Amino acid sequence: MILPPILTSIVEWLRAGYPDGVPEQDYVPLFALLSRRLSEEEVDQVAGRLVDDGDLPIDKTDIAVLITKITNEMPSDRDIDRVHRHLGTGNWDRTDHDL
Repeated sequence: MILPPILTSIVEWLRAGYPDGVPEQDYVPLFALLSRRLSEEEVDQVAGRLVDDGDLPIDKTDIAVLITKITNEMPSDRDIDRVHRHLGTGNWDRTDHDL
């Protein structure tokens, strides 16, 4: 699957923050953070690429379940802070790109 340039840059940013792959405890807070700036379809595309490339060791069905879980249960501030620390200063801002 070919991603639009903005989504490709997000995947690269996530890989830089999680060079060993995304740990399970960060799935929900990570997708919650992405959902603040991306549509559900865009989050699904980013997650799909991470799954396909082995950076996210779950299957695509589980991704759909996680996205649903996000709408019902937001992660704690502690979880969000942990993900922010992993992603560091490689800040991505959707407003810099046309979608």
